[in-house]
Amino acid sequence: MTTAQKKTASHGLGRGLNALFGDEENTTAEAPANSGSRRMMPVDWLKPNPNQPRTHFDKDALAELSESIKQHGVLQPLLVRPIPEAGNRYEIVAGERRWRASQIAQLHEVPVTIQYLTDEAVMELALIENLQREDLGALEEAEAYEQLMKRFGHTQDRVAQAVGKSRSHIANMVRLLGLPEPVKQYMRDGKLTAGHARTLVTAEDPIALAEAMVQGGLSVREAEAVTNKAKGKAVAKKQKKPVANQNDANTALLEREMTNILGLPVSIESKGKSGKLVIEYDTLDQLDDVLKRLSQRA
Repeated sequence: MTTAQKKTASHGLGRGLNALFGDEENTTAEAPANSGSRRMMPVDWLKPNPNQPRTHFDKDALAELSESIKQHGVLQPLLVRPIPEAGNRYEIVAGERRWRASQIAQLHEVPVTIQYLTDEAVMELALIENLQREDLGALEEAEAYEQLMKRFGHTQDRVAQAVGKSRSHIANMVRLLGLPEPVKQYMRDGKLTAGHARTLVTAEDPIALAEAMVQGGLSVREAEAVTNKAKGKAVAKKQKKPVANQNDANTALLEREMTNILGLPVSIESKGKSGKLVIEYDTLDQLDDVLKRLSQRA
């Protein structure tokens, strides 16, 4: 990797979208002469990024964008990088929607900015460009966050800072990826919103509840009520056990007292002189609240 490539790759999240599109001058001596240059390029010289995080392009949105391009042209250059040993061929790093819409508008050339980027930098920039500029589907957004964290070792805090979201938003979106496939398919089909899906993350039977939500056309608040009711029944069933002796009665009393103090279900499992204390929470905000309460009482 050249010094110029290392510099490009290392900036990653912190550079901002202006830098992605060549508004930041590349003054490294080892950079190729045309690095960061802007020019017009034939549309058939370009090919999509095979690792593009966006997997669905809305036809109506593309048609609307193509009409705008017919009237005003492509206002923002596409970010591209050369394809080694392929002659006059370039890979689109950011701007595939503009490229597709330009073809619909029957343009023969589009403005581009050429940058020499590593595979890692291309993936990172493509993810961030999509997250900041377009409304990805909830699962596509969650997958993009997960890739940023797994492939590049970014923390939730760093990803949140890069895309202008809260850490809790990143955490809640990524948790959607743990839902069963039938529930995720409802989301892809537009039958279940991200808000509905979030209420199912901790549900005992998310598939059955998802089907009830889809068939009943419930609002998110109604869906939360259904989920909480189902969870309440499961908890009641789990906690419904005979009190064998006074120690069990004392344990049950302690569980109720701690539940009232913390505002979350608490269970105590005793094994002689040892045992386990379990505090159940549904969201990271609830966990933060518990930690604050415990620290205040310390």
